Amino acid sequence: MLLRLRSKVGINRVTCEASDTLGSVIKTWIGQLGLNVDPASVTLSTQPGVSKPATEIAHQTIESLGLRHGDMLTTEFRSSDSEGRDSKEKGNANTTETAGQLSVPINKGDIHGLSRDKVKEAALDVELEAETGLIARSRSSLCRHGEKGMCEYCSPLPPWDKGYQEEHSIKHISYHAYLKQLDEVTNKKLSGSSYIPPLSQPNYKINLNCSGGHEPWPKGICSKCQPSAITLQQQSFRMVDHVEFQESELINQFIDSWRTTGMQRFGYLYGYYKRYDNVPLGIKAVVEGIWEPSQHDEQDGITMNMEQVVKELEVSDKLASDMGLERIGMIFTDLTDAGAADGSVFCKRHKDSFFLSSLEVIMAAKHQSRHPTVSKFSETALFSSRFITCCITGNLNQEIDISSYQVSLEAEALVEADLISGSTHPSQAYINETNHKRYVPEIFYTRKNEYNLTVKENAKPAFPVDYLLVSLTHGFPKKSEEPIDTTNTTASTVFKTVSGFPWSNRQAMGQSQDYTELKKYIYRTSTSNDLAELHTKLSNFHFLLYLHSIQVLSKGEWDLLIEAVTAPTLEDATGPLLNFTNSPGWQTLVMILEQSM
Repeated sequence: MLLRLRSKVGINRVTCEASDTLGSVIKTWIGQLGLNVDPASVTLSTQPGVSKPATEIAHQTIESLGLRHGDMLTTEFRSSDSEGRDSKEKGNANTTETAGQLSVPINKGDIHGLSRDKVKEAALDVELEAETGLIARSRSSLCRHGEKGMCEYCSPLPPWDKGYQEEHSIKHISYHAYLKQLDEVTNKKLSGSSYIPPLSQPNYKINLNCSGGHEPWPKGICSKCQPSAITLQQQSFRMVDHVEFQESELINQFIDSWRTTGMQRFGYLYGYYKRYDNVPLGIKAVVEGIWEPSQHDEQDGITMNMEQVVKELEVSDKLASDMGLERIGMIFTDLTDAGAADGSVFCKRHKDSFFLSSLEVIMAAKHQSRHPTVSKFSETALFSSRFITCCITGNLNQEIDISSYQVSLEAEALVEADLISGSTHPSQAYINETNHKRYVPEIFYTRKNEYNLTVKENAKPAFPVDYLLVSLTHGFPKKSEEPIDTTNTTASTVFKTVSGFPWSNRQAMGQSQDYTELKKYIYRTSTSNDLAELHTKLSNFHFLLYLHSIQVLSKGEWDLLIEAVTAPTLEDATGPLLNFTNSPGWQTLVMILEQSM
């Protein structure tokens, strides 16, 4: 039998037998509530206004009470005295206790038990959160006031202003502009009510631990545990606004693999995040290096042993961290020579085909889920990701170009819940079928029909992946516009050299990292007295990774080397560089190179 027990907390369902006592049903129900209920205070009734204490009839069976399958019992209860004392001892003076309900004021600093003050955000986020992001405007011809006055035509605009977006062709507002807009709506400044975190991560999984009184999916389901219907729409904000490659030679070296073999190539991007002033409260991803994992390249894709790649990434991530860098994205090629012998390539990705395939969107979503952004404004202290995806392919002019993307919050949640998979049509994501492990809710998307009217379509069996894409801009820095800040090691390019030493895992191209290449690259400079040239040669991402792998340097010597190569100026690098060149590890390496072929 199934009995329903209604209280001011909600309706709970308890499965029982006709021969069970009412006391056992009450015990099960109290366990479902999750509150410190005083059993002696529980009263039951089948009709409004007529109630009996549960203790008087607890010994009777369900059958003897005349209860049938599906009957509804109305309940009232109080919390136990011990819980009331605990609440008072904790200083919750505003705690109110009523029949069937315990009301406790929410502490402004609590996020699911985690204090907002204890959430450690990135320094860049802290900096941007402290700013208003207001867009200043000068006086216009409509102003009718003096120099020190202000009116609606010249007052600053909020960073999420739609008119400013349209005027400057900004497709997505920045993350911090979106956060401030949401926070202003969610938490009124003068309301004095409890703080509500404005950000929330969507979750499309079915709840397997539902308190609704039924067996978990697939044997039972209710409105509490099943995800609601999903309506897909373009995301209005982006976590990263711009991708900046510090050197054009980085891209040139990366696609050199395709030029040599005609095969596609994949790599991870290492760099850092920085403020981007071209959009209000913007953030850009600055790429300092590209690392290519072990892979088998093919003309139409790549194959990787992910267990091996994960082990390699642990090492490269640690070494990059020593250099002040982190893994910020991934990059891959999709190039096919046009056969015109002029360097032109086919344009395969455009508005009439696809920009990222469904498989690539799923791959991007999985990577983003592994690299979440910490935010004290989120219910879970985590929100989306700043991990970026770059594709090098042919543009409409048949030139090699870069396209940069992220996938939306909805894409992350859809992939996390295993609701979508790739299809034979790269522009379409296939919606999986419901099975014993997953429940697939109704999924819709909106589009403009032939009459330019917005209509809602059922997404099954497949829908366009463009609804899950967020496009980013990209470019290279203008050296003259950013003077070197000698107090900041990331103010200029971290690495002075990109080429000269072979990149890792390129044996299939006939390039290998060994002592022969090491001697060719560094030996002549190491024996000269040109400190500037040595500093430039040492400051090479792939050289540093290989040098660490041969284990010739001690931990202290490695730290000295990193301090020298990441110094913004030669003057700052001179001290640690001299100490490093006089170290036993470096002297040993020079001696080995001298004796090698």
